[in-house]
Amino acid sequence: MTDTTTRAADHLVDLLEAHGTTHVFGVPGESYLPVLDAFHGRNRIRFMTCRQEGGAAMAADAHARITGRPGVCMVTRGPGATNASAGVHVAYQDSTPLILFIGQVARDMVEREAFQEIDYRRMFGQMAKWVAEIDDASRLQEFISRAYRVAMSGRPGPVVLALPEDMLYDRITPPPAPRRAEAPRYLPAPEGLEGLRARLAGAERPLVMIGGGGWTETGRKALARFAETQGLPVTVSMRSQALIDNDHPNYVGHFAVARTPYLADALAESDLILAIGPRLGEMTTNGYMNPAPPVPAQKLVHVFPAPEEPGRVYEPDLALAADMQSFCEAVAGWDPIAPDRFAPRLAALKSKLISFADPATLPAPDPLAKMVAHLNDVLLEDAIVTNGAGNYAGWVHRFYRYRRHGSCLAPTSGSMGYGLPAAVGAAVAAPEREVICFAGDGCFMMTCQEMATAVQHGLRLTVIVVNNNRYGTIRAHQEREFPGHISGTALTNPDFAAFARSFGAAAVRVDTFDQFRDALAEARARGGVNLIEVAQDEGVLAPGVPLPQRG
Repeated sequence: MTDTTTRAADHLVDLLEAHGTTHVFGVPGESYLPVLDAFHGRNRIRFMTCRQEGGAAMAADAHARITGRPGVCMVTRGPGATNASAGVHVAYQDSTPLILFIGQVARDMVEREAFQEIDYRRMFGQMAKWVAEIDDASRLQEFISRAYRVAMSGRPGPVVLALPEDMLYDRITPPPAPRRAEAPRYLPAPEGLEGLRARLAGAERPLVMIGGGGWTETGRKALARFAETQGLPVTVSMRSQALIDNDHPNYVGHFAVARTPYLADALAESDLILAIGPRLGEMTTNGYMNPAPPVPAQKLVHVFPAPEEPGRVYEPDLALAADMQSFCEAVAGWDPIAPDRFAPRLAALKSKLISFADPATLPAPDPLAKMVAHLNDVLLEDAIVTNGAGNYAGWVHRFYRYRRHGSCLAPTSGSMGYGLPAAVGAAVAAPEREVICFAGDGCFMMTCQEMATAVQHGLRLTVIVVNNNRYGTIRAHQEREFPGHISGTALTNPDFAAFARSFGAAAVRVDTFDQFRDALAEARARGGVNLIEVAQDEGVLAPGVPLPQRG
């Protein structure tokens, strides 16, 4: 008699393939050995061995941002899961579809505080859209299909599924093949669109702000057509700059961690804010002060894929529930409403952006600003630039122009260490695109072990480590709150170039712009994994902001 059953672990990997997953990032663990075995000999899906679970989850997050499909990560229980939580938090705050699988203790050991046992519903309950444990192997397809749909629907985000290790050995009769999950599309209500049209017709100083997750290339192009037709100035929320070509005539800047004066003024002076996708969080609104909640001084039209978000902090004049692509396509075909009326303000804001993004306008020469701006001249438009958190990122987001979909991979959650794992995930997802990672010295050391991952898997990426021998962002906050009191922010660093070479990467340290220009050209010609350490002037806190001198 022919055995028609299959091992649960093999069925799980079959399901991942059926939903279009090509790469799974993770650190191997004894709690899911049958799944590792199920990856053996596969051609359509590959397990990408990483060196720390936080890096694996962040790489999966970046992979999702490039492909538009949920990133998948697998880790072992206990310490593996707690490490991976750093990446889950990034995916939650950044609205990235992610599925984290965690090996779990055997079913007959639950609630005994067995070796490395954790209740993952309690652990991840506040940072995931759905957390579940699959105790019955016959329901694997139900849970996994649901996980893909939950991760991609509404406001995208992470799902966590725990896998009891003994369940993975069970044999089951698989159900019919699953229907591949796709992100649902839903149009805004017609009366809502007419309400927006009327508000645009009555506005004198409208401002568009875009951001959030769930964007597609189709939606991005439709947004650009809408803005161009209507003559609307477009800004982006923090670290969402790739949602519009930064060379587009209607793009006028981004809201960063540090207050951007001309944009803060523009926001305050606007009589209509059209927010398409962003949550209007703390950083974008300068600590919920501009605009001021709960009822903004400006009329607010908030478009968001989850209807419970508009009104959480800011009471909108009009709320529209729609996915980004459907909304932008709906308004892209509108006839012009009042572009001539909006044109002078658009031109003025564009002029301010051009000046703000030009290193020559800084009060003193700034080598790092010049280095970042140089990338605009040499990188292809589809190059992917990643970074984590730190004050070095202020230079990257101010002086680099992101021009293509998925070209900006950076954590709106402010997570240090994101840049290198994100570069790994991006290089895996889009090997044909050039990948440049920026990291501060403190940021790089958070996940530096993923250099080994990049070399092991033969990836092509270049890491630029900006070294100022301190936790720069925290030092800047110290100078503001406790001038002259330096505590806990000074760092002693390794020789980053020698460190990278020990992994098998090519690496060099540079001190001047000319050295950087040459090192970058050599790295791009060489391919493979490269690192360039940039020695930054320790007397600079931010672009154009020197460290205060103490007498």
